[in-house]
Amino acid sequence: MRQTRRDRGGSLVPSLLVLAAGICWGCTGLFNRHLNALGISSAGVVILRNCGAALLLVLTMLVTDRRAFRIRPRHIPYFLGSGIISLLIFTLCYFRSQQVSSLALAAILMYTAPAFVVLLSVPVFHDPITGKKLLALVLAFLGCALAGGILNSGGASLTVEGLLLGLGSGIFYASYSIFACMAMRHYGSMTVTLYTFLVAGVGSLVLAAAGAADFGAVHWDLPVLGNLAGLLVVGTVAPYLLYTRGLEGLGDSGKASILASIEPVAAAFVGVLAFGEPLGLGSIGGLLCILASVLILR
Repeated sequence: MRQTRRDRGGSLVPSLLVLAAGICWGCTGLFNRHLNALGISSAGVVILRNCGAALLLVLTMLVTDRRAFRIRPRHIPYFLGSGIISLLIFTLCYFRSQQVSSLALAAILMYTAPAFVVLLSVPVFHDPITGKKLLALVLAFLGCALAGGILNSGGASLTVEGLLLGLGSGIFYASYSIFACMAMRHYGSMTVTLYTFLVAGVGSLVLAAAGAADFGAVHWDLPVLGNLAGLLVVGTVAPYLLYTRGLEGLGDSGKASILASIEPVAAAFVGVLAFGEPLGLGSIGGLLCILASVLILR
């Protein structure tokens, strides 16, 4: 990759931005559960999330930085990749994975993403695979497994469809770091995030037109609008802006992806605080493993 802020002033701030993004993503389940309970299907949440985030970003950029809209036509494939593959297809794949296998298995398979990022970054960006990065990768994956309860769920079963969907979600999730890094050779993080959601929003409109979700029975009252606002701001726009900016500063897609593995730990604490879910030894062990991986990559 090109020279980044990491080369000029250290990686502490970019690392904190990526960690903050992971924590925000960990809060997504809070809003998703409430929206599902209020009558909006998973596909409906995906459509509202992508279209709403695209609209919010467009309005924000029109007020704060209209230069973010300037791109060259030859770079459109980067944003088609990040918007359709890394955002829309990933989300649909992950939601379907949760339906055909246990939530724990779906989460753990999705968090194979850092491994895919590290491997893909070698031929694409010539990033080295260091001993520290490998150790952090193992600790992060173990931490996700513990936090997700996979080591304690004796009744968990895995089908071929669940395996393919889970691994697919991990690959598509990983591809965002790759497409974003390629786009940031030419543009800033704001432009990358903006066009990622514009493309994903258009794709979601196509899904909506095809009848992927029915919003006819939804009552657009304060609880729905409040949770939708939380999903858009806290669970979508803020973390993608933070992650993309942190990725820009770090200049290392593998490191950024590993740091973002703080997400399932944050999700575990959201479950404890918001839904009274128990915080077992597995979650605590997962937290310690992921914190150790973060310290290794400090």
